[in-house]
Amino acid sequence: MDDDRDLTDFARRWAEAERRGDIAALEALLTDDFTAVGPQGFVLDKKQWIDRYASGALIHDSFTWEEVTVRRHGRAAVAVGVQGQQSIYDGRDADGHFRVTQMIVADGAQWRLAAVHLSPTGCRSGLEDD
Repeated sequence: MDDDRDLTDFARRWAEAERRGDIAALEALLTDDFTAVGPQGFVLDKKQWIDRYASGALIHDSFTWEEVTVRRHGRAAVAVGVQGQQSIYDGRDADGHFRVTQMIVADGAQWRLAAVHLSPTGCRSGLEDD
């Protein structure tokens, strides 16, 4: 767990599991108390996150995880990157690019995703003058 290659491998496995909607892989990659905050502020727990795939509601044609920076903090890490997706959710277009913050924690000898927060890219911060 001292090698940053473990975190790089975790990121690759997570993105691949999301792209494929791989329920078994996501079960193993997410902590039991996983929490997600979606791009419109909704909150999902682990079961709800995975159920989007199990129900067939979420299908990705493309899923990328790029521009990632990782900061280690002992047995935890914070990853910030850009998630791109070409997707359908519940029959509607769900394409987009999102700035994503992940909280990754060491669980024994494995890294697991404890929390994720998605924000649409290109949104104004509210600090600019109109």
